[in-house]
Amino acid sequence: MSSLSVFAISLHGLFSTIGIIENLLILGVVGFHVRRSVISVWILNLAASDLLATASLPFFTLYMARGKTWTLGKTVCRLHSSIFFLNMFVSGFLLAAISLDRCLVVLQPVWAQNYRNVQRVGKVCGVIWALAVLFTIPFYIFRDTIPQPSGQIQCYYNYAQLLPAKPFDLASLCKERKEALAFMKLFLAFLIPLLIIILSYAAVNNRLARRGCRRPFRFVRLVVAVVVSFVLCWAPYHIFFIIEVMAPIGHPAQSFASNALPISATISFLNSVLNPVLYVFSCPDLCNKIRHSMGAVMESVLAEDLAEFARRRSTARSSVSTSEMVLKQRNSLTTLTGKDQEYTKSLTESTLD
Repeated sequence: MSSLSVFAISLHGLFSTIGIIENLLILGVVGFHVRRSVISVWILNLAASDLLATASLPFFTLYMARGKTWTLGKTVCRLHSSIFFLNMFVSGFLLAAISLDRCLVVLQPVWAQNYRNVQRVGKVCGVIWALAVLFTIPFYIFRDTIPQPSGQIQCYYNYAQLLPAKPFDLASLCKERKEALAFMKLFLAFLIPLLIIILSYAAVNNRLARRGCRRPFRFVRLVVAVVVSFVLCWAPYHIFFIIEVMAPIGHPAQSFASNALPISATISFLNSVLNPVLYVFSCPDLCNKIRHSMGAVMESVLAEDLAEFARRRSTARSSVSTSEMVLKQRNSLTTLTGKDQEYTKSLTESTLD
């Protein structure tokens, strides 16, 4: 393999490892050590989506390590790709929903106080997951394993499935399906969520400015980081996919976009690694809880080790004490036996006399 391929495979492994550890940590701490609230529900759903994405990344790493050939079968190919698209939709919808939630808290504080609760936010998250699954179904249907003349097996789109009964032109039908899915992803998973995020934070900033409230530096930094991270991670993937769809067959732009798509998909996975940092570690209280939880885990481990050491030491002492008691009993028995023998001997001699 070339040095670029080795670098890409190593990058996939690094993203996968960091993302899985981060999101598992978030799920464990927020799920079991943080009081259930609206913010914690948003974070839990975002971490669950990111965990799914980073957990599926090793399969793509295996695909690249085996010379860009898929060896895990058609079903795993469809499931792996569906998880990627499911995360894409869920992440976009959740980021937009979180932005709207913060906007409502600032613009409509009375309404938010009366109607913003854990149960309603949980229902919203359920709707988001349901919509994401619904929009992922076409990508599951048109995903397939495609043998290549070179002997490689691609896990990619196959639009020549579920063909209509009436007469049709196959090339035009495949092109229409390809364009429809590409623009559906672009608008539903990227442009509309990005527009909602920008408008929500702009409204919040405008309202705070009218009130004469000073925007905290941490808030401004978080807003900029969220928007920049979302754009940088997902924009390359959508741009290259649109170029591949719209460019004429055999055009250099189409070949360039096809080669750049795997790299841009890798960059999009980086969003699942950055989300915990942006939405969780930017909260000092939650950071303290994470540190406290990690400290509690380490303390429990150390306490178990110390308890085990004390138990072994106590067992060893008790065994030594038992041995000493047995030896003393034996010595006393020996002494008593010797005295009895002397007493018996003297008694016998007196009787003979």
